[in-house]
Amino acid sequence: MSTIEKSKEPVEAPTVPPAPSRFKDVVRQLLGTRRVVVGIVMLSLLALFAFVGPLVSGWEVGERDYAALLEAPSGEHWMGTNRTGQDVFTQATAGLQTSVLIGLLVAVISTAVAALVGAFAGYFGKVPDRALMWIADLALVLPNFVILAILSKHFVGQGGWLVLVVLLAAFSWMVTSKMIRGLTISLREREYIHAARFMGVPPHKIILRHILPNMSSLLIADATITVSTAIIGETALSYFGLGVQSPDISLGMVIASGSAFATTAPWMFAFPTVLLVLMVLAVNMIGDGLRDALDPQSMSRRS
Repeated sequence: MSTIEKSKEPVEAPTVPPAPSRFKDVVRQLLGTRRVVVGIVMLSLLALFAFVGPLVSGWEVGERDYAALLEAPSGEHWMGTNRTGQDVFTQATAGLQTSVLIGLLVAVISTAVAALVGAFAGYFGKVPDRALMWIADLALVLPNFVILAILSKHFVGQGGWLVLVVLLAAFSWMVTSKMIRGLTISLREREYIHAARFMGVPPHKIILRHILPNMSSLLIADATITVSTAIIGETALSYFGLGVQSPDISLGMVIASGSAFATTAPWMFAFPTVLLVLMVLAVNMIGDGLRDALDPQSMSRRS
């Protein structure tokens, strides 16, 4: 066969390996970070406590054992009983359910509001910017805890703990919205934003598709912090009898009922308090890892 004929034979193109998936890269980074793995394990065990504990304890949340008032931990009552004979393990785990749900819902609502308010204020500027930031400034200078305590006292008992979610979220978005606004002002001058505007893309699509995705690390970090803040805020309000109301139950209510017996019957106070500390710690550890994995400029990706 001649050289010319050989040259006419088809030449196979070199195989190009597929580009690594961003999702797979994030998962690999998360699983390679020790604090994230520890946080996930802690959170999984706490979720098991919260949602399986009341089912396997053998006692209902409001059930009383009048033959075991203020009883220390035993085989029948794993974490002891309170002064009315209620099982502390069942109450604490059931209260953890409510506290976790409140924290997650507040984080989602608060972060979404902060992202939309800050992005729209920064993108449009002028009158919308001044109006939205005036509302944020006004909410910042108000005594949040006092207002939450007053509103919770009147509304939470009527609408349940979902009303508390709305109240906590209403006072949790302002600082983040200001950071989002500042980032949006810088992003709206980028070339790809100008190109999108030139192609006739509506402003709301530019904000949702191009601006907010570039702030994912900040939004996730903020949502994680808000989960912890909301759980602590709910616990504080419930501790003073201004948060979750009976027949619902939360960690704050359990801690409040056991605080008076912290020295004489420490199991009433210690177990729910440890659950609260571990929950907040686990969420913060996972949040730090998510921030590092989702931020390509982060230089703190360490185990």
